[in-house]
Amino acid sequence: MPDLRTDRLLLRDFISADVPGVHAYAADAEVCRYMDWGPNTLEQTRVFIEDTMAAASRSARESFTWAVTAGGEVLGACSVTITSAEHHRGELGYVLARRFWGQGYATEAADAVLGFAREELGLQRVEATCRPGNIASQRVLRRIGMQQEALLRSHMLIRGRREDSLLFARMD
Repeated sequence: MPDLRTDRLLLRDFISADVPGVHAYAADAEVCRYMDWGPNTLEQTRVFIEDTMAAASRSARESFTWAVTAGGEVLGACSVTITSAEHHRGELGYVLARRFWGQGYATEAADAVLGFAREELGLQRVEATCRPGNIASQRVLRRIGMQQEALLRSHMLIRGRREDSLLFARMD
């Protein structure tokens, strides 16, 4: 998987040494508040890193997950998954450690991955969802040119509760 570079970030494959940096945010209840995973145990974080490393070594891939780094430090993760090769459609996701929120890193990383999805994977429609209460994520999605299309009622099961999602998409 190719590295992606922006003005401030390097998006690269995960490595075993990333476990402490990833666990710092994956175990944070506030970071996971709107996610359908977490807070993670250390073992769950290790499994995530192992699974991501194994996926990166495969020649035929439908999912790409990068470690979002700056100055050698892991800030978070960003991914794109091909949801339909036939229809050139994919899904974008991202997460950042709380201490990096509000600094434009999520927008920068998501925009780089969106570019990869269009240019390298040939995706013509990329979707993303977020919970209605996650205003910061809505801002990120709008900044990278995605438009809100729908409210998906009872879309996700998060810690035993059905939660709505907002559907965003960008077509090229």
